[in-house]
Amino acid sequence: MFGRSRSWVGGQGKAKNIHSLDHLKYMYHILTKNTTVTDHNRNLLVETIRTITEILIWGDQNDSSVFDFFLEKNMFVFFLNILRQKSGRYVCVQLLQTLNILFENISHETSLYYLLSNNHVNSIIVHKFDFSDEEIMAYYISFLKTLSLKLNNHTVHFFYNEHTNDFALYTEAIKFFNHPESMVRIAVRTITLNVYKVDNQHMLHYIRDKTAVPYFSNLVWFIGSHVIELDKCVQTDEEHKNRGKLSDLVAEHLDHLHYLNDILIINCEFLNDVLTDHLLNRLFLPLYVYSLVSPETSEERKISPQVSLYLLSQVFLIIHYQPLVNALADVILNGDLSAFSSQTDVHSTHKNMVSAGGVRRFSKPPESLERSLELSRHRGRKRTQKRPNYKNLGEEDDERRSKWW
Repeated sequence: MFGRSRSWVGGQGKAKNIHSLDHLKYMYHILTKNTTVTDHNRNLLVETIRTITEILIWGDQNDSSVFDFFLEKNMFVFFLNILRQKSGRYVCVQLLQTLNILFENISHETSLYYLLSNNHVNSIIVHKFDFSDEEIMAYYISFLKTLSLKLNNHTVHFFYNEHTNDFALYTEAIKFFNHPESMVRIAVRTITLNVYKVDNQHMLHYIRDKTAVPYFSNLVWFIGSHVIELDKCVQTDEEHKNRGKLSDLVAEHLDHLHYLNDILIINCEFLNDVLTDHLLNRLFLPLYVYSLVSPETSEERKISPQVSLYLLSQVFLIIHYQPLVNALADVILNGDLSAFSSQTDVHSTHKNMVSAGGVRRFSKPPESLERSLELSRHRGRKRTQKRPNYKNLGEEDDERRSKWW
């Protein structure tokens, strides 16, 4: 491949040892000579990026000077430049696949800091890919999931910027919470759980204040709509011809409950308050409990009592968060439907809480999640300030060593 590339680099010969700083310099030379993607150099550029990734993975274990050179020459800019040229799905797929392999195989935090510095990864996250292409969608969400697995108290600062109220890794991921493909939805759940597990109070408060209500309200609506579909399948399948479909719907709903429980057992109190409020007042009470106790002709009954009883049993089997379970049990056993109404203060009095308006109803959110996030982002936008990079991590006060967001 590279034997045919001599004309692109002015006749310069290929380094013999692929895993070396010299060969990385050779790859850099190819990139500088091919800044514009054409039909003639498309394959060359893809192979060059693959080789650079292979060298970086090798350098992570064997030679830190590889990353010094990569950062010194700002080589990530070439990746972005290729991506922004709308060079076709082939290049997009190969680039996302290669980046995913790179971040999956980097093990040293210092190497990771090199790659995450200068904000180029966030630029890739917010790039407008063609998500109607299933392969691009699959590699993109896999890339986000891989990045989320690298999150900790140190690396979160490369993704969440408290000065500008930006957290693209999280906000871009949750936009696909209701994607038609189950593997995409599962990846989104994994990403959110990885984010919630990072004990960074500024980041978690941002999630609560800017994203929790729109995300949880849309998630609850999605789960409830799925429940109604499940109930319709039960009611219209008297001869049990759609048993396979029903099994899939039940399995999907149980996955939802396990996901909700996974969030709750992380035990982030203020996130749990928001989620518990939505589950009780937007799902479990108005959809499950009311359907169980309301007359057959009542508008409050949205699913059959049999389905409602089964679903409630699964809630108690799967969800282990005591405040939610106790409140739900109290309503069922004592018939106290005033629990968690606007008059009670069991949960947070945060201004965005659903119960603050005294409304207990299974209803569609007034705005889509994507629209809500966009409005929240503009409302919370602050003056751009400097962000940490690999050199000043833990030294935020040292202005001379910061880089711009």
